[in-house]
Amino acid sequence: MEKYTGKSILKEIAIGKILFYSKDEQVVQRKSITDTAAELARFEKAKEAAVEQLNQLYEKALKEVGEVNAAIFEVHSMMLEDEDFHDSIRNMIEGQKVNAEYAVAVAGDNFSRMFAEMDDEYFRARSADIKDIAERVVSILQGRQGAGELGDEPVILAARDLAPSETVQMDKSKLLGFVTELGSANSHTAILARTMNIPALIGIHTSETMNGKMAVIDGIKGELILDPDEETLFAYQEKKAEQERQKVLLQELKGKEDVTRDGKKIRLFANIGSVGDIAKVLANDAGGIGLFRSEFLYLEKQDYPTEEEQFQAYKSALEMMGGRKVIIRTLDIGADKQVEYFGLDKEDNPAMGYRAIRICLDRPEIFQTQLRALLRASAYGNLGIMYPMIISVDEVKRIKDIVKEIKAEFEEKDIPYGNFEQGVMIETPAAVMISGELGKEVDFFSIGTNDLTQYTLAIDRQNAKLDPIYDAHHPAVLKMIQMTIENGHKSGCWVGICGELGADTTLTETFVKMGVDELSVTPASVLPIRKIIRETVADAANVANGDVHF
Repeated sequence: MEKYTGKSILKEIAIGKILFYSKDEQVVQRKSITDTAAELARFEKAKEAAVEQLNQLYEKALKEVGEVNAAIFEVHSMMLEDEDFHDSIRNMIEGQKVNAEYAVAVAGDNFSRMFAEMDDEYFRARSADIKDIAERVVSILQGRQGAGELGDEPVILAARDLAPSETVQMDKSKLLGFVTELGSANSHTAILARTMNIPALIGIHTSETMNGKMAVIDGIKGELILDPDEETLFAYQEKKAEQERQKVLLQELKGKEDVTRDGKKIRLFANIGSVGDIAKVLANDAGGIGLFRSEFLYLEKQDYPTEEEQFQAYKSALEMMGGRKVIIRTLDIGADKQVEYFGLDKEDNPAMGYRAIRICLDRPEIFQTQLRALLRASAYGNLGIMYPMIISVDEVKRIKDIVKEIKAEFEEKDIPYGNFEQGVMIETPAAVMISGELGKEVDFFSIGTNDLTQYTLAIDRQNAKLDPIYDAHHPAVLKMIQMTIENGHKSGCWVGICGELGADTTLTETFVKMGVDELSVTPASVLPIRKIIRETVADAANVANGDVHF
């Protein structure tokens, strides 16, 4: 029996035989050609076929993992149409008189290496995307089939790395889990695994010697157990069976109130990235939407979305939720979310740079368009508008002035709008420290624990090298959450948590005892969190008496 430790993507158990997945080696030979026009035509035909494959993958992913996660295949299509990439390939075919396979492979390697050497984490991550699309075109040119065949029996897949396209193509009924050597917890493949509920580990050395061996993925401990002995295997079979029993029991919680044993009502909402994700919110019986990421409207377009396009999306979300609260976060781009037509400058430290509300207040025409759409949509449901990356009271007052102007215009022109709440994300230490003052200006706080953790600990959450010291349970982070809740309540606003920490079941009871009013989590986490809430005694005196320890 051998044990390997890696980074867990999903806290689930998988048991089965390993299938070592090795990509077909793309042996690309350089060949001299005479008919460059014919070779260019071959490339164009292969490129069109690749775009069609990506469109099919997008449609498949749309059904399985939702609009935001499927968008990676739209990004791949756009990258495949990039003029610089095309020019590099054409120049090699025409200037060096080489075959299309060789030109695509060399261009792919060059562009992939260029992205890999960039300082910006977002662009470094695009290196794998470039490699993926180049390999796709070469495979088509060589007449080879794509990935996806797993065999007849369900398996745990072991690989050096997996591209998002490979993950989506695989038959989920045959995929028990996967283990890879490369990748990070924030890679597209890891995000897809979480969304598809596939147990996965990254950072584990894999080799062909694993092929056919019985294995266990322990997503709770982050371990791969190879060739488990009978006692260990039996114990994990029991644990997995218990997990399945718990899932069945959780379904019985649908329709039940999110209320503690001593009667405190908690708002249990869901985080989503697009209108297409609302089906998951309803299926998991969430009480509302605590974080609707509006940037999908910007990321999926080649130009700024119009007021009408935004209005229709927000209106649909509010109508589909049938009176339940929908909190829509205003545009939050920059850092790891880049949109080319915004023309943002390259920054040495984009996580602390020109992003989110800073862009909106600096480019009021963009912000006003979104706010107009939101206010119009407020007539169709229970809306909350949330502003990200706030660090000062002055920012909030400027936002409220803009909203006031739009209201006055609507009233003058008899454009209907409804009642709505306004709130801010607390995701910087600065916002925590002035939360008492901020609370007097808004209706609610939503604590974004992902950014709050990275700013508090001064650790880039996208840097895989820092994973071992990235501690979301750090006492400083938890004390900041408690301070925000206390200051929010003193100022008269309710307080929620919408970052990943909100779905951490080891902290649910702590947050409830701190006095949190709302938790917004992934749709799949709603019922597990509901179970803990209903078993918790929320007596706030426990915090004051020191019963909640950091």
